[in-house]
Amino acid sequence: MSTLTNPLVSIITPTYNRADFIEQAVNSVLAQTYASFELLIVDDGSTDNTRDLLKPALADSRVRYFRQQNQGQSVARNLALSEAKGDLVCFLDSDNYWPAEKLEHQVSLFRQHPDYDVIYGDIIVIDEKGQEVSRKNMRRYSGHIARYMICDNCVSMNTAMARRQCFDELGAMSGKRRVADDYDLWLRFSARFRFLYVPEFLAYYRVMDDQISSDKTRRFDSNWQIITDFRQEFPDAMSEQEFDSGFAAFHSRKARYLASHGFRSQALAEMVKALRLLPLRRASWRSLAAVLLK
Repeated sequence: MSTLTNPLVSIITPTYNRADFIEQAVNSVLAQTYASFELLIVDDGSTDNTRDLLKPALADSRVRYFRQQNQGQSVARNLALSEAKGDLVCFLDSDNYWPAEKLEHQVSLFRQHPDYDVIYGDIIVIDEKGQEVSRKNMRRYSGHIARYMICDNCVSMNTAMARRQCFDELGAMSGKRRVADDYDLWLRFSARFRFLYVPEFLAYYRVMDDQISSDKTRRFDSNWQIITDFRQEFPDAMSEQEFDSGFAAFHSRKARYLASHGFRSQALAEMVKALRLLPLRRASWRSLAAVLLK
């Protein structure tokens, strides 16, 4: 296959010791019905046989392989972004995979909706063996979604496709933290750009015990830092009341999590923070009731 000098889509796949799954991820890209893409794989210092498994795929000139010392997903993604040639960028983690029409469908949507900057959808959750676990997804939104994003990250990284212009204007992964850096990215983008949510399954998302994202305590800590930084950096992204509502929702969500794990006093402390922000918010009082009942 001849090299694509100007691929429309750049696909970024960071990987670290995912020999059990990397072939399925890469093959799902090579099987796409849309061909004008490049796949940039960044091996973040794997110590397994990832490189050997990738040799057949590297025969395809659309696939580019990079290797770095282990520095984390964000650094790996940024390396790929610095090398990417496409006007559209998307991400596929090495333990997940795509349906064959994913790229073709989203490229078509961008042509139909030139006033949108990020297009994303839903995921099918699978387990380590590839068995389907759930098709239930959180509520997602279109348009200027900052007021929703400040409450929680509704953008699925592995389904999203974004214009390169977004990264050029607001930067790549912050690299400040190893957890929830995708939330930081989409939250920043929501301050300036328009999102289009399509209620379709655009990725298979694998859930495993050793995933960074499975550590909810660390994720809450990172999310707090992210929304705090966002409020300081983009104070005009929404009204003060919308910011307060988002922060109250964060404290309420953290309180319910803490209560469900038996940390009652810490949960109540989070609810006090939520109620101080918006004492008339009914959702906060419902959360308080749930915490007290637990």
